[in-house]
Amino acid sequence: MKAVNYSELRQNLKSNLDAVTDNEEMLVVHRSKGKSIVMMSLAEYNALQETLHLNRSKANRQRLENAVENINAKRNLLSHSIIEE
Repeated sequence: MKAVNYSELRQNLKSNLDAVTDNEEMLVVHRSKGKSIVMMSLAEYNALQETLHLNRSKANRQRLENAVENINAKRNLLSHSIIEE
C-alpha cells in the first residue's frame, strides 16, 4: 500500500490514480490534522462490499466456510460435463 501526502497527490494526480486503478493498489493520502483517507478502485470497493455482505449473516458465513473446507479436503465435490449450446 502506497502512502502520499495531499500535496504529492495533487502534483502527481494522474500517476497516483493510474496506480490505484491499473494495479488494484490502495493509496493512503495523509492530510493535515490526522484526517487521512484511503483511495481504492471501484472494482476493489465493490469486491469489499460483496465480501462484507456475504459475511454479514452468521449462517451464510458458516455455509461458505464449510464449502471452502470441503473443497480443500476434496469432499463432496460433484463433477459435471460442460453443456454446449
